[in-house]
This record gives sequence, structure tokens and C-alpha cells, in this order.
Amino acid sequence: MAHAGRERLLADLRQRIDGLGQRKAGRAGVLPFGVPALDAHLPGGGLALGGLHEIMEEGEHGALAALFVAAFLARRPGPVLWCLARRDLFAPALACVGLHPDRVLYAETLREAQVLAAMEEGLRHAGLAGVVGETGRLGLTASRRLLLAAEDSGVPAFAVRRTRAEPEPNAVLTRWRIAPAPSGEASIPGLGRARWRVELLRCRGADPRAWILSGPDAQGRLAPPPDLADRPRAPERRRAAAG
Repeated sequence: MAHAGRERLLADLRQRIDGLGQRKAGRAGVLPFGVPALDAHLPGGGLALGGLHEIMEEGEHGALAALFVAAFLARRPGPVLWCLARRDLFAPALACVGLHPDRVLYAETLREAQVLAAMEEGLRHAGLAGVVGETGRLGLTASRRLLLAAEDSGVPAFAVRRTRAEPEPNAVLTRWRIAPAPSGEASIPGLGRARWRVELLRCRGADPRAWILSGPDAQGRLAPPPDLADRPRAPERRRAAAG
């Protein structure tokens, strides 16, 4: 019964995606975040498009992790496949970071184990802007399959961890943790953009690092907070004080 349900899910998903039209897989490359300090730290100057990325957060509900992914994909052309076992994603929040609900194709599964299968099916279609899966677990075997599928199509894949959990050994290219950050001293309550602590936990070819950034604007763009953007880094401040 479970196998039959899975096959029906994938057949329906295949038909829906095929109706969107196809685009040939091309060289994937990277997409910069548009934050110089962040992009300069990443291999190639941005986030690899033909790869698998894991997004975690400090909270219990995955809202910031989902918004981080939505903002990134808002700057890519084409529809987004969002795979989830419970449809509690708040579409207006995605629109606030630039990803219009009309661009999102939902694959709602009966159980979480089917989310990864739906992601793999979606990654076979190069016409998608990206494939997102909300999952509590991402092991080595499943992540390898997703990574290979993403590399073949050039479509970026994102595993959004909806609950707080320890990272598992897997094949992701990057692992991120998103957390709220305190507002600046001069901020006015109710005005301005929220602040995030964007932490790179793992990256092939780069060391772990964290940045304090303003949350995405209506075009999905992150940015350094205005009061931090022009502040010299700690070594520069020490040299200035010594001189």
C-alpha cells in the first residue's frame, strides 16, 4: 500500500511538472547572495546551483529557514517545487521576500519519508528554479541521491529542517543555520528589516563562519545592517587604535 501510494504521488507530480514545459540542463554555476563579505567567502562567489544545501534554524518551526530559501529562489526564474508532509507553509510570508505564491508548486505527501522521493523526482526537471523539501532527517544515502540529481539537472535543492536537530552525516554541499539577531541600537520598533544571524556550518572549500544580516527585502535580497555595513572589522579597529 505504501509503495502504491508513493508511485501515485510521483506519477501525479511528474505530470504536473511536465505541464510546465522543459528547459535543457545547462552549466549550473553559482548565484551570489549580493552580500560582498558572504559571497567572497563562498567557493565561486555564491551558492552552487547544481547542488544540495541543508538549512537549519535555532527555533522549533523552521520559519526563518524557509524564508531564507524562499528569498534565494525568488531571484531565480521559473517555478519552485516545495515538498512537505504538512501544508502549513504561510504563502504570504514567501511573497514578502519576493517569492510569489503563483510560482510555488506544492507536493504534499502522506508521510515525511515521501518528501525525499518527491524532491528527487522534481530534480529531474531542469525547468524548475529550485526544489525544496521540509524534512526532519537527511541521511547519507538519500542526500547522495539528491546531490547527484541536482548536479545532473543544474537545479538547486534545499533540505529545510523543520525541527531543531543535530546535523547528520550526509552529502550536502553546504549546511546553514539561521537565527534571529538583536536589532540595532538605533532601530525603531515596528520599522525596518529584521536581523538574522546567518551561520555557515559546513561548506566544501570554505571554513565555517557567521554574519549578521538584515533579513530579505521584497526582492529576496539580504544586506549588511546599515549600522554595521561601514564598521571596520576588529583587526582594523585594533590597528587604528594602536596608531
